[in-house]
Amino acid sequence: MSRTQAALTVYGMSSSGNCHKVRLLLQQLGARYQWHEVDSADGQTRTAEFLALNPNGKVPVVQRGDGRVLAESNAILFWLAEGTPFLPADGWQRAQALSWMFFEQYSHEPYVAVARFISGWTPEGSPRRAELPRLRERAQDALAVMEQHLQANAWFTGPDYGVADIALFAYTAVAGDGGIRLSPYPAVERWLQAVRAQPGFVAMPAPDAQVQARFSTSL
Repeated sequence: MSRTQAALTVYGMSSSGNCHKVRLLLQQLGARYQWHEVDSADGQTRTAEFLALNPNGKVPVVQRGDGRVLAESNAILFWLAEGTPFLPADGWQRAQALSWMFFEQYSHEPYVAVARFISGWTPEGSPRRAELPRLRERAQDALAVMEQHLQANAWFTGPDYGVADIALFAYTAVAGDGGIRLSPYPAVERWLQAVRAQPGFVAMPAPDAQVQARFSTSL
């Protein structure tokens, strides 16, 4: 039984880009899965039950029917996409896709996603807001790298849409929530529209106001 036929349980927070990556690929694969909402703002990733699944205390986490567990969003994408058109069969192209997925986690997400979090989930007087100028500057650097690539290429995964595009799409699509403008990057904006046009696409749900309130009062 393939991973797209076997039922999976996904532990995730719907307003998280890292979690949305997994949901988007599962939807586009037509996979059977159960979504278990985990409210990080309410401490649900720090319970003994959740830490038994992922000692790192973070979502997303995927649990197979046989009980085996996989964490880290891009590792989950890679596993789900194995043997599907979303991951190139050619070794060089697979490595290129992985390079963009590592770029997303080390040069993109730490700035785009964190700027979004601070802007939307912390109170106006939070000392963390002093980080925003630097985060936005580094986010612009990452977007400039993406823009340069997209001026000569349609996708990040290879000649076709796939896992690296999903990885980069999640937080790029909501960069404006962190005060990061996309208008200076027309190729990035065209690529975002191309991703949205893919069969099975689902948008990230808007953050729940109660979740935001719990975050802002706990920081």
